[in-house]
Amino acid sequence: MSMELTQADFEALARFRFAIRQYLAFAEQGAKAVGLTSQQYQALLAIKAQAYSGAMTVGELAKRLLLRPHSAAELIDRLAAIDVIVREPALQDRRVVNIRLTSRGEALLAQLSERNLRELRAISPAFEKLLGRVAGLVEP
Repeated sequence: MSMELTQADFEALARFRFAIRQYLAFAEQGAKAVGLTSQQYQALLAIKAQAYSGAMTVGELAKRLLLRPHSAAELIDRLAAIDVIVREPALQDRRVVNIRLTSRGEALLAQLSERNLRELRAISPAFEKLLGRVAGLVEP
């Protein structure tokens, strides 16, 4: 079933996408300021989030970042080289490698996440309004 979109609908979609891009650019600039790429920050965030429900593995990180396993492994190599993560063999299965943040990784992640959360709080009223508009375009 096709929807008939209006000019206002296209404008709402464009404004919503622009707002997302603005936030992502803000987060990318913050990561760059501390010597990380946006993808590296995303990896640290995924590793930290996973730590509460179990260990992060290369395969799980690949899934979380929508990467191929070999690309995730290369990303992990780069993160280990700058001392923000370490690899540890899993206790139950030594073939599995778990990934965890170092104290440096924890500190960088906290610094960037606090900055990003402040920005999200600042833009959330406008973002919620845009999201409400876009959500109204979706058929139930």
